Amino acid sequence: MNSFFDHIIQKQGCVILDGALATELEKRGANLNHTLWSAKLLIENPALIKQVHLDYLHAGAAIITTATYQASFEGFAKEGYSKKETEHLMNLSVTLAREAIDEFLNTTPSAQSQAPLVAASIGPYGAALADGSEYRGNYNVSIEKLMEFHKHRLDLLARSNADILAFETIPCLEEAFAIKELLKMYPQSQAWVSFSCKDEMHLCSGALFSEAVELLNGSPNIIGVGVNCTAPHYIEALIKIAAAVTHKYIIVYPNKGEAYNSNTKTWEPTENCHLSFVDNAQIWKAAGAKVIGGCCRTSPEDILQLKNSWK
Repeated sequence: MNSFFDHIIQKQGCVILDGALATELEKRGANLNHTLWSAKLLIENPALIKQVHLDYLHAGAAIITTATYQASFEGFAKEGYSKKETEHLMNLSVTLAREAIDEFLNTTPSAQSQAPLVAASIGPYGAALADGSEYRGNYNVSIEKLMEFHKHRLDLLARSNADILAFETIPCLEEAFAIKELLKMYPQSQAWVSFSCKDEMHLCSGALFSEAVELLNGSPNIIGVGVNCTAPHYIEALIKIAAAVTHKYIIVYPNKGEAYNSNTKTWEPTENCHLSFVDNAQIWKAAGAKVIGGCCRTSPEDILQLKNSWK
């Protein structure tokens, strides 16, 4: 299957993703201390979501991810929203990304030759639990339950105007297998799957990252595999592991390297924050990553610096 990435990579050597959405919204005054996290603003302030998308596009991002990471039918239902209202809000997330791209193209004629793409963000089962389970992977639920959870959202987003499906922060083999099996029902959809890892070898659940990547090799419509929301000093080793066991595009978008203190609800520096995002990205590109962006705490400024460093 020819992928949406092929032309960009042939032309530029690497695809630049956007950076964090939720932490960038918080920087701009949004209160996301809520079970819906960034999806809360689909209700309260969709214009702010669109503005962040637009800022990433002007910074140089070739792919914009939607505000659906923590959006799920179960999550919205707990907040009192009907199925129809939930469908509207999820479709709105794609519409906002499309509107941002259209506005960007109208004001940036030089970008017309390669229009940016929309990736529909599909967070893990743990994100809907809103208890940090995506960084543990100890769900204790069946593969059938995981497939049922993902299918509701996938049915909608696979029919939307998104170009690609982005399964993000997957912490365990069981969820990866569920996604792989589900995607057999959507042979025309392209997707990537990125995992959350606790070190340079293992998923957050403790399973080997190499095993997770190999598990997805047989899926023709999964065009990329990789890592997100993982400490940047683990990424080079994880890229090399993936490169040894797959021919799919390797995608990385780590966090900034800080640690989140759940008691104070603040981000704190760690001893592993010594390299800049751009310096790290050069290392990841050299190791074999073909799609690079940022997760928590990265910003349009980081993406702009990354774009400028590759000119």
